[in-house]
Amino acid sequence: MDTSPTKRVKLSGYEFYEKVLGSPKFVVAPMVDQSELPWRMLSRRYGAQLVYTPMINAKMWSLPHHTTYRENNFNLEHGEEGGPMDRPLIVQFCTNDPDQLLVSAQALAPQCDAVDINLGCPQDIAKKGKYGAFLQDDWDLIYKLINTLHLNLDVPVTAKFRVFPTVEKTVEYARMLERAGAQILTCHGRTREQRGVNAGLADWDKIKAVKEAVSVPVFANGNVLFGSDVQRLLDHTGADAVMSGEGQLYNAALFYKTPDGQDYHPLHADLALEYLAIVRGLKTQTNLGAVKGHMFKLMRPALNIAPDLRDRMAKMRGGTWESSIDEYEAIAREMKERMEKDAQAAPKDLEPVFQGGIRVMPHWLAQPYVRPA
Repeated sequence: MDTSPTKRVKLSGYEFYEKVLGSPKFVVAPMVDQSELPWRMLSRRYGAQLVYTPMINAKMWSLPHHTTYRENNFNLEHGEEGGPMDRPLIVQFCTNDPDQLLVSAQALAPQCDAVDINLGCPQDIAKKGKYGAFLQDDWDLIYKLINTLHLNLDVPVTAKFRVFPTVEKTVEYARMLERAGAQILTCHGRTREQRGVNAGLADWDKIKAVKEAVSVPVFANGNVLFGSDVQRLLDHTGADAVMSGEGQLYNAALFYKTPDGQDYHPLHADLALEYLAIVRGLKTQTNLGAVKGHMFKLMRPALNIAPDLRDRMAKMRGGTWESSIDEYEAIAREMKERMEKDAQAAPKDLEPVFQGGIRVMPHWLAQPYVRPA
């Protein structure tokens, strides 16, 4: 009797999108230090159908002595990351070295459904390390990175990229990524120069042009602040799914709808407490830096109103992991109590408030962060 392990059947394009991923429409982006396991679990509770890991540096992962880096970025010991409760899952790497990428991707392929290559990070660290959006000028290298995984990996390879200033070059670039072997393309409708205070708006027309030019599934990314933006983006671009990063970080329920089909904006302190409960219930220990980041983003609408709670979080140093989670829970419970009082005291017919044409929700509700113009 043959007892050798069964080789995974590697599907491609729409067959992979439909049969393995389940035709997801609502996707949570790879976010450094923020799309970690408990956030992925929380996101799925509120409508996310596919989630990516944070970006993992393939060079760091490929070197066996970097055990702490590996532990912090994808824990293999407890079997929770990439396990049954963490699927479907795509693992994202940044790199400029095909060999290091293959070593790292092969190590994590059994724990995921696909491996994504980051071609979109616009930050200075990506420029210094020559990865992310700063590979855009080296199409031969990008082709080799994708094609190496396409030919040698047991799971599909996908790519997330930013647009060029022109539609024509953006489309040419996307077609090259498809030829190299990318089975899903995620198009962020901003150029690599659009970041931080200069982020501006994503160009949905360029995403639409990419969708019309390739034959693999396309995920659209950019300008999603509210749940209602999701369908508008799908309708405008014809994309197969919408990916949200920052918008979903400030409201984990971005993809969730109320029974009557409305966007869902729960009490942000409730989301914070639910996230912390997931953190506490896992064997895999969540990095405290990630926890702090989520606490500040989720409860941001009220931090100016509750500066004492903001300062308590900002000043947290030292202590054990358990005592830190205890303190975050105490802060979130105190915030919840205050927010419930504010909500109860507010007029029942509270008039909507708009800032720059964007609705500002009451400060006790989870909501997007709109950067000052």
